[in-house]
Amino acid sequence: MTSILVACVGNIFNGDDAFGVEVARRLSQAKLPDGARVIDFGIRGIDLTYALMDGYDAVILVDAAQRGEAPGVVSVVEPDPIAAADSIPEDLALSPHELDPAKVLHLVSALGGNCRRVLLVACEPWTFGGDEGVMGLSEPVAAAVGVAAETVEELIEEMMAA
Repeated sequence: MTSILVACVGNIFNGDDAFGVEVARRLSQAKLPDGARVIDFGIRGIDLTYALMDGYDAVILVDAAQRGEAPGVVSVVEPDPIAAADSIPEDLALSPHELDPAKVLHLVSALGGNCRRVLLVACEPWTFGGDEGVMGLSEPVAAAVGVAAETVEELIEEMMAA
């Protein structure tokens, strides 16, 4: 059986950064196949690191990501594989108040973990709220939550069929 982790990340106090959190909420209402698990990691990078060490066949990260698209555009990206590191450099230290998925993936590799397949379902943000932050998603990003949830469901279906 294929095991898939859908790791939704984001900070609800930083506007569109809450995109992954909202997609997790939407997916919590969906009927997903056995073997697919959705977790809202918020900004808990350490928790995500340990989850990625659990040997999932595939991981789908869901996050807001600036990719140069129009706000609300959802894209699927397959990051380049991350080579194992000989040691854990200081720049891989995780902050308890933020989550950088790339840094987490590097740390997992450095710790000997193996994420066989990693996909990122990304949404182009409109705003992160600046220094003062903001609650709630912008209109184009809120409209993209359903699109992203459907995309994740389709990816799970494809992976389970393979």
